[in-house]
Amino acid sequence: MSEAACGLQEIQMSPKGADSAASLPRTSDEWTVELADDDLERGLVRWLEEVLYRGSAESQWLCEAEVSVADGRVVARVEWVDSEMVEREVEVKAVTMHELALVEVVEGQVIPGVDSDIPSFEGPGWMAQVVFDI
Repeated sequence: MSEAACGLQEIQMSPKGADSAASLPRTSDEWTVELADDDLERGLVRWLEEVLYRGSAESQWLCEAEVSVADGRVVARVEWVDSEMVEREVEVKAVTMHELALVEVVEGQVIPGVDSDIPSFEGPGWMAQVVFDI
């Protein structure tokens, strides 16, 4: 979930925005999203929606996140900067459920990239696929 959120932010930023985000003062915080029926896929979508919302409505641009899932919640220890100071070149309008995947990958299992510019992933760990509306 951390990597998905960082990927979401990276997609939106211009090269200049990435440089400025790296040099701006950061605020540490905790963001929480409730899971519905312990559904991790939906939890991933809700977490990414929270990241989008905070970036646009609360001026909190996510830079780093350490995410855990427990007791029916996604809890993230985050570092954010003022989103007004981060230049963007792509606007993500929504996180979709289209082709959504969140899969636990066991040790030695390989998930091939879905495109030539997407690398394969070898477990152990988690693999996520999310389609954004831009």
